Amino acid sequence: MNQSLSSFAARLRELIANPQSVIRNPQFSGLALELFALQFKHNVAYRKICEARKLSPQIVEHWTQIPAVPAAAFKELELTSLAPDERTVVFHSSGTTEQKPSRHFHSTESLAVYEASLISWFLENVPPGLRFAIHDLQLICLTPPPTLVPHSSLVYMFDAMRREYALPDSAFIGQLDEAGSWTLDFVALYYRLKAAINSGQPVTLLGTAFSFVHLLDYLASKELVFNLPEGSLVMETGGYKNRSRTMPKQELHALITKQLGITPDNIICEYSMSELSSQAYDGGARGLGCEAVGETPRPAPNAPRRFHFPPWARVQLISPETGREVAEGETGLIRIIDLANVFSVAAVQTEDMGIRRGDGFELIGRAQLAEPRGCSLMTT
Repeated sequence: MNQSLSSFAARLRELIANPQSVIRNPQFSGLALELFALQFKHNVAYRKICEARKLSPQIVEHWTQIPAVPAAAFKELELTSLAPDERTVVFHSSGTTEQKPSRHFHSTESLAVYEASLISWFLENVPPGLRFAIHDLQLICLTPPPTLVPHSSLVYMFDAMRREYALPDSAFIGQLDEAGSWTLDFVALYYRLKAAINSGQPVTLLGTAFSFVHLLDYLASKELVFNLPEGSLVMETGGYKNRSRTMPKQELHALITKQLGITPDNIICEYSMSELSSQAYDGGARGLGCEAVGETPRPAPNAPRRFHFPPWARVQLISPETGREVAEGETGLIRIIDLANVFSVAAVQTEDMGIRRGDGFELIGRAQLAEPRGCSLMTT
């Protein structure tokens, strides 16, 4: 066990756990540089990448200069400071069977940071009126259970939410078909939704965008319309890569409202990846600790969805042509500095495109020529 990284992880968890913490840019840069120095020292694969770029803790002076590792590098290299016997869990990126998955190794300590990050930031992005009732929301996850997909970071995230918030009768409704793709048990889901309506108990539906499309198609084919109890919530994530059935987000959300009775304000979107330990959410609360402290109204129905990472992470939009950060309103590749990635690599360069919107971003999708990935690929 690396005591220096363990000490950093413990201090970060204290910051995450304190809702009054304000991590402004100078403090964030100091923490990021400290973590960079530790990862340069203890993460052999990462140090080799940095040395090839002629960058080191003695040269890097600001968090924006920390060398970012392409997400694809997690497929080829063991980008971790954890010894093999400390690696209790490994998250794999989802993709086609022909692709080699990314590997993000975790230990008991790193999972503690991961869970602290996801629980805290999810709660900040739940609509304010539901935050005090979150423990009363039954979770219905449109994914297989963790026993069937133990390497899915998304499913681990949902299960962590279940353990933190949910009632005992919360459930995973997904299954695996013979090809290993994710499917839905529509009959079980139907009875879950009916039971929620009969009991008046609000539910939280968690799943990929493509899972919701499948659910909505099923309801339409059966001419079913549900009016879920007031206070019910939807969280959707992922996209439609390599899928013949796609749906614009506004249309998807409109159908969720029409066929499930979830109000637009109670539909939130999440963005993350297996190589990260923090998530971004759109609209709603910006979260305590950002430079602009306080909450902002949710965007209008036709406004672009703006995603924000928590205060212990920062995002840059990088021009693929110049390698420099783009200006407000311009499009670039999404790069994240995630302090919660204590035991791997904090700076990750994604292959996703976004538009810079203030201290957040509007998600566009995968860059051309990038390998398709994402949890929606696992859903048939």
